Parts: sequence; C-alpha cells; structure tokens
Amino acid sequence: MAGQKKRSAKAGSKPARPSAGKGRRGKERRIKDKLLQSIMPAVLLTIAVLVVISAFLSRKEMLKMAQSELEASITNQSDNIEAWMQENLENFATIKKTIEAVKPSDEDLPGLLGAYVGTNSNSPNGVYAASLSGKFFAGEGSELSVSNPNDTEWFKQGLTRVEMAYGQAYKNSDGNYVISASGIINDGSDDLKVAAADVTLDKISIIVNSGVKMKDASSFLINTDDNMILAHRDSSLVSTILSGGSSDPVLSGVFDKIAEGDYSTDQIAGYTVAFSEVANTDWLLVSYIENSIIMANITRLIWILVIVGFVAIIIISILIRLIVDRVIRPISSITENISAMSSGDFTIEVSNTSNDEIGRMGDQVGKFVGSMRNMLSSINEESERLKIQSDNSDSVSRSMYDASQSQEEAMENLNHTVDELAAAVNEIAQNATTLKMVVSDTKENSDKASESMRETVEISQKGRGDMERLSQAMEGIRLANDELVTSINKVGKASDEITDIVDMIGDIAEETNLLSLNASIEAARAGEAGRGFAVVASEIGGLANNSAESVQNISALIDQVRGLIEDVVSQANASAKSIQENSDLIAAAMETFDQIFRNIQSTSDVIDEMIIGVSKVDDVAANVAAISEEQAASADEILETSKSMVEQAQSITASSQDVADNSHELATTSQTLTGYVQQFKITKEDSDEVQ
Repeated sequence: MAGQKKRSAKAGSKPARPSAGKGRRGKERRIKDKLLQSIMPAVLLTIAVLVVISAFLSRKEMLKMAQSELEASITNQSDNIEAWMQENLENFATIKKTIEAVKPSDEDLPGLLGAYVGTNSNSPNGVYAASLSGKFFAGEGSELSVSNPNDTEWFKQGLTRVEMAYGQAYKNSDGNYVISASGIINDGSDDLKVAAADVTLDKISIIVNSGVKMKDASSFLINTDDNMILAHRDSSLVSTILSGGSSDPVLSGVFDKIAEGDYSTDQIAGYTVAFSEVANTDWLLVSYIENSIIMANITRLIWILVIVGFVAIIIISILIRLIVDRVIRPISSITENISAMSSGDFTIEVSNTSNDEIGRMGDQVGKFVGSMRNMLSSINEESERLKIQSDNSDSVSRSMYDASQSQEEAMENLNHTVDELAAAVNEIAQNATTLKMVVSDTKENSDKASESMRETVEISQKGRGDMERLSQAMEGIRLANDELVTSINKVGKASDEITDIVDMIGDIAEETNLLSLNASIEAARAGEAGRGFAVVASEIGGLANNSAESVQNISALIDQVRGLIEDVVSQANASAKSIQENSDLIAAAMETFDQIFRNIQSTSDVIDEMIIGVSKVDDVAANVAAISEEQAASADEILETSKSMVEQAQSITASSQDVADNSHELATTSQTLTGYVQQFKITKEDSDEVQ
C-alpha cells in the first residue's frame, strides 16, 4: 500500500515537467534556422571575397596587358622611325659614295648632284655639299642657297664624321626645323668638302602621331641631347624645349625621367607612360595613355562579377535551404522520442528510416532505451536486496561500538604512563646535547687558531723567501753596477784614444795647410802654367782649414764627454756603496724573519696538541649525546605508538557509530531509490498503473 501511494504521488507530480520543457522550447530555435544563419553568412562572405579577389586580379592583369600593348605600340613606332631614317640615310650614303667614286671637279659637282634632286620625296632638294674654303654646291634644279655654309649646323656636324649620320635638329634658313645627315667627302681634293641632306620633321611627326596602335594612346618624340620636342600631336609644342616646370604634368614627369636616365614604363600623373630609344640617335619616343581609359573596361568587368556573384548567392541560398530541409527531417522523430524519455517513458520504440549519421543516432537512441529499461529493472531488484543487507549491518555495527569503547579506555591509561617516561628521557638527551655543543664550539675555536697559525707560518716563510729574492736582486744590481763602471771606464779610455787620433788629424791639417800655402807660392811663380795648380792648392788649403776647425770641435765634444763620464763614474760608485748598505740591512732582516718563523712554529705545535685533546673530549660528548638521543627517540616512538593506538581505538569507536548511521541511511536510500525507479515506465503494466 505504501508503494502504491508513492507511485500515485510521483505520477501526480509528473504533469509539471512538460510545461517547463515547453517554456524552454519557446526560447529555442530550430536547427534548420541555426544552420541557415551559420552557412549563409559564410557563403556570402566567400562569394564577396572571391569577387574582390577576381576584380583585383583582373585589374592587375588588364593593367599589365595595357602596359604590354603600349610598350609593343611604342616599340613598333620606334622601329618604323628607325627604318624610315635608315632608308633615307642609306640613300644619302649611296649618293656620297657616288661622288667619292666619280671625284668630280667643283664645276661638275652641281651637275652630278642635280641628278638626284627630286628623287627622294623626303628630301626634295637632294644632297648638297660645301667646302672648307666656303664654297656651296647644290644640285641643278634645287632651290637651296647658303651664303656662309661654314657657319651652318650641318657643316659643323659633318666635319666630325666620315660616314653619313644624323645630327641635331635645327632651324634652316626657311625657318623650318630639319634634321641633316652629313659626312666628309673623300674625293681626293685639297679642299675638304662635306656632303649633307635635309629631312624635315613633318614626316617624323606623321609617323609619331599616326603610328600609335593602341586606341586612345598618344606619342611624342624628344631629342634627349637638348630636350627639344621633335614631334607632338600638339603642333605648338614642336621645337619647344622640355622642362621640369611645364604646366603639362606628363611633360614634367617625362623631364624628370630623362634627368634620371630611367626609361622604364612608369605611372605619371594618372597616365601609363612608356619609353623607347630610337637606335643610332639621341631621340626618345614617349607614348602615354590615361589610366581612366584603361580602368573603364576594368570597371565594367567588376560590375559583371558583382552581378554574377549576386545571382550565385540567390541560387546557392535556395539550394542550401532545400538540402537542409531534407537532411534534418529525420531528426524530428528522434526529438519526439527523446522528449518522451525525458518524461520517464522508456516504453517507446525508435524507428530508423535513414542510413547516414542521423540514422546511426536513431539506432543508438533505441539501444539506449533498451539499456535503460534493463538497468532500471536491475536497480529495482538490487534496492530490495540492499534494504535487507543494511538491516543486518546495523545490528553488527552496534556490537562493534560497545567493544571499541572498552578498548579506548585501556589505551588511554597506557598512553599516560608512556608519556611520563618520555619526558624523563628527553631531559637527559637535552643535557647531553648541550655538553656536545660546548665541546664542539671549543674544538672549532681550536681549529680556527691552528688554521691562523698555519697561515702565519706560511706568510713568514713567504716573507723570508721574498727577502732572499730581494737579497739576490740587490746582488744582481751590484754586479750590474760594477759592469757599468767597467764599461764607462772603457768608454773613457776610448775617448782618450779618440783625442789622440783627433790631435794627429789636427797636426796633419796644419801640415796640409802649410803644403797648400807653399804650393800656392810655387804656382804664383809659375805664372799662367801654374794657375790650375794654384786653384787646387787653394782648395786643399780650404779643406785643411775646415779639418782643423772640425778637429777643434771634436776635441771640445770629447772634453764634454770625458766630464760626463767622470760624473757617471762617481754616481755609479755612490750607487754601489748604497747597494752594499741595503744588502747588509736585508741580511739582518732575514735573520729576524728566521727567529720569528721558529717562534711561530713552536706555538703551532702546542696548538696542535691542544686540538688533539679537545677532539677526544668531543668524541666522548658526541657518544653520550647520541645514546641520549637514541633513548629519547625510542621513548618518543613508544609514546607515538601509544597515541596512535588510542587514536585507532577512538577511530574504531567513531567508525562503528558511522557504520550504524550509514546502515540506517542505507536503508532509507534503498527505499528512496525504489521510489525513483518506480517513476519510470519500463513495461506496459507500469504505464497502465500510472494512468
């Protein structure tokens, strides 16, 4: 009856659970919504990043393509200009070689040049020439007329080369800017001639302005030698000098690049600018295009990528929604089964219709339900057996409690007796330890005194050795001083010998002077024949006088050296005397050190004997202290054992009481566990009983 009342009470309290679950589910969100909210931002971000990367790479690639196209265009223009100029130069060189082969006279040269007038559309006046004497030769039919050809640019440039070559652009007599190809004519005449031909800049401007292959690009030609613009789409800029202060940012930037000598493709003031040098000239072809023109195609491509990305986002969103719906549909039935389990119903049957991870999850839930049914049945049976065992444990624990109390009283009496014995033994051990410490301190002080005496002995030995070395050093100094005195005496003797030699040289100089005087007298008697001999005699007399003066100077120096040597000898003798006195003092100090050493050695022997006696006392004190400490330790061990036995007896008493309490609590827990298990429905009968 009591069990049935508990089941009814539990069944009555169960309807409160679903309401709490509904409250929590009201705040929860569906897995589908969570998946979409997690996947969609990632998809959007991925597509946006792909669009940005594609746009960046496309922009970079199109800029690179535009730059390559511009470079290819300017290279083609440069090749066309070079080919055009080379074609004309070959024509002019052929005419020059014809003149050099024919070697016409000044009268026939105009006729020969006239044959080529009008044959080249790029140079209507053909080839003309001028001589160093100031003559000008133009072909018949030509309209050229130069009054002073030697002052012209083409003549000055032609004098610097034999082969025909282009020079700098200049303004001709008609006011037009032309470029002349000129060179020296080797016709064998004495009057040096220069052949030349003019090419106007108009044709070059046509090539520069019309030869641009890239759409919307522009070009201009510059002579880097003087920064003159030779060709430009704006005719007002032709023949002007390029400068850094130009109002056109492109021209100003090109000026800076020329100044740096850097002709690589670059970005200047929003333009892509390419450079190409024309071979065999000082010309630089510049081609440029505005970046906004290039970016127009890039902007159109970016918009296309954005539209494609937007459409892709819509399609992918629809596909993701359909896929998520299909994937999570089996989870709904599993969710219902889990909700039933949370309310305590384990009579459910879990069905599985998919073969993926969700299907495996359904299988595991079904296994869990079966395991829980078996486990709850086993717990119910075990709780009944547990109640019977807890009643038996309760009676046994009460008997153990009574026995442990009697043992606890006996152990407390034993502990009191052992405690008094341990106190007496500890007092003896403390006294022995104090004696040992006193003896140890005395021995340490003796050891320190012995160590100090040993150090004093070593120091005195070292001092005596130092005095011996000092004595040896003083003896070495004395010997060195004696050798110095001997060397100085030798120097004095050498100076005496030098004095004798100098005196001899002085006598020779005087005799030489007399001989030169006699020779001069004899030469004077000889007249003209002895004049040369008189000069030699005069020179010999001068040398003799110089030698005599040198002898006097050397004698004076030797006297000074002799005086210095005497001073050094006297100082050396004084040093020798002082060294001898110091040596005597050092010998006396060594005898004093020997006496000190002997006294210290005797004191050290006495201290060593005292240390031996103290060591014997220390050994005896140590043995007494050790024995006392062993007895104290044994007493402490007995006391600790006694205390441990009292504690164990008390612990057994407490444990007996705990066992009794736990037995009561175990019986109560068994009843509670049975009540909890009965809340779950594991069979159809349980389900009908609750209803």
